[in-house]
Amino acid sequence: MTTTAHVLVALVAALHAYILVLEMFLWERPPGRKLSGFDAQLARATATLAANQGLYNGFLAAGLVWGLVAADPTGLRVQVFFLCCVLVAGVYGGLTANRRILFAQALPGALALAAVLLTR
Repeated sequence: MTTTAHVLVALVAALHAYILVLEMFLWERPPGRKLSGFDAQLARATATLAANQGLYNGFLAAGLVWGLVAADPTGLRVQVFFLCCVLVAGVYGGLTANRRILFAQALPGALALAAVLLTR
């Protein structure tokens, strides 16, 4: 079960690193505009906000990687903390911005969190 938990945590970290790239560097290009559904003008107007969101996603990814490389019990605690952050952000985003976020962010975070907690 530990290997499964580590793989799921790594996948959630990779997802948030990908979101960082989309929001910080590709927001005004086709991949970022496809994610947001914004036209070029609105993407340009919201690029700074998206970059800020991307930075926060990078912090989530960094925290999850830290949790994977840190020795236990610190590593386990860091993973639980950052997965809870992912879950809360995903639920909030799903309820306030776009329901897809529940499936794209909250669900993977919840699955990884469950796997990590089952390793205890």
